[in-house]
Amino acid sequence: MDMANGSEENVNELLGAHAHVWNHLFSFIRSMPLKCTIDLGIPDIIQDHGKPMTVTELVVALPTLDPTKACNIYRLMRVLVHLGFFARQKLGDDRPEDGYVLTNAFRLLLNDHPLSVTPLFKVVLDPILIWNWHFLGAWFQNNDRSSFETAHGKTFWNYCRHDPHVNDLFNEAMSSDSRLADSVLIGRCKGVFEGLNSLVDVGGDTGTLGKAISDAFPHLKYTVFDLPHVLTGLQDSGNLRYVGGDMFEEVPAADAVLLKLILHDWNHDECLKILKQCNEAISNRGEQRGKVIIIDMVLRR
Repeated sequence: MDMANGSEENVNELLGAHAHVWNHLFSFIRSMPLKCTIDLGIPDIIQDHGKPMTVTELVVALPTLDPTKACNIYRLMRVLVHLGFFARQKLGDDRPEDGYVLTNAFRLLLNDHPLSVTPLFKVVLDPILIWNWHFLGAWFQNNDRSSFETAHGKTFWNYCRHDPHVNDLFNEAMSSDSRLADSVLIGRCKGVFEGLNSLVDVGGDTGTLGKAISDAFPHLKYTVFDLPHVLTGLQDSGNLRYVGGDMFEEVPAADAVLLKLILHDWNHDECLKILKQCNEAISNRGEQRGKVIIIDMVLRR
């Protein structure tokens, strides 16, 4: 379209389309200032300050900040205010600088917040996981199971098995996510566990959810079932035990099977294999019927 000779309506339409493209082109940048802020520890520094904190005070409080980068902290904070993670407050007529406080959203990025999602940020934005998105086009042209496999030559689960750093990041992220799930399950869905004497948590990771549920229901024999390398060093405690294995081969017998954020990782046929193993695990209860409890994301059509 020739903007010089186009109508005002056409020009506005073109500019709107251009802005739409640019918005998506640079949208990945939105998460990077958040990651930077977490890496620098800014949320906890402002929280510990106990009152609105100026950029000057923040610069002094950042122990590893290179002096030549001090002038850029204001720019970083300005972006995060725009994204809604910090708010600016006037400190009075005698104070030339505004102070910064955390919004409710950024409180979820405090290390000591009971529902902190900081571990999830660290794993999702880790270079290892970011890299596979560059191979999405190549993945459509081969028979690999995921773009991660195309990028790294192995599945994510095999990668975790051989890379302690990524394995630890992923386990911490899953533990972080489980804290929200356990508060909902125990607080609002207690009826799910009525009549159960045993439960196996398939893909239960290091047992964050398992510990919460087994503590809330001490009569329940709770089994955390995951790959052996995930459970290395974990010890049974009370009514909670850890069992290593492969959910495609066998699931330990129990009154109920819990699948939290498991099925979305697998294709249709693989999900059927997992569910068949779950059915086998709950099929020996006599007249009582077992149950499979699924917690996962559902997309609206």
